[in-house]
Amino acid sequence: MKEITISSLLDVIGELFSDEISIAVSNTKEYIYYRPSKRIDLKIKPGDVVKEGTIAYKAITSGQKTSEFINRDVFGIPYHGMAVPFFDHDVLEGCVTAIYPALTDGKSVVTVKSPDGWVPIPFSDVIFLEAKQKKTYVYTEGFSGTHKYSLQEFEYTLPKDFFIRCHRSFIVNVNQIKEIHPDTHSTFLLEMKNGARVPVSQNYSSYFRKLLGF
Repeated sequence: MKEITISSLLDVIGELFSDEISIAVSNTKEYIYYRPSKRIDLKIKPGDVVKEGTIAYKAITSGQKTSEFINRDVFGIPYHGMAVPFFDHDVLEGCVTAIYPALTDGKSVVTVKSPDGWVPIPFSDVIFLEAKQKKTYVYTEGFSGTHKYSLQEFEYTLPKDFFIRCHRSFIVNVNQIKEIHPDTHSTFLLEMKNGARVPVSQNYSSYFRKLLGF
């Protein structure tokens, strides 16, 4: 029987976890494996040093399981994580970290910049968000404005029950989708309730179908 590599084994183990969770494995100094999720990607690469202040660093230095919220100062985005150290004959070898998207902090509006000031928009009224020209545009029925957050930051602040990343340039409110149309190469076009059409890219199509159950 062909020997199973650590990487392939970790890929299989990663499939047991939710699509919401990223998985990182490190030795005592650097990361040796990373599987990002569609919801959160800390952009870790094998060979990156385990940074002070991360969940992995705290688990390695304490030798104990660690679970807590980490703010955006470390990786540029906030996240919740759980890291469990592993040992070989009582010698610390490294740790495995599960990385979860940060939950919304209780706000129920997106405050958007308009020509005359700012407009608080309830989550339910947001139809979709689009990244273009180095800005993030928030669209509602008959109104659009910009916000300082990137789409990646919005992924961790918008309620995940309603908002789905469907493209590197789009996040949509699933309650604002009127119809889903098939497109070429296993992708889709979303017809929104305001008449706009939003693409679902091939990278997100299977994730999108899984979350919407079709």
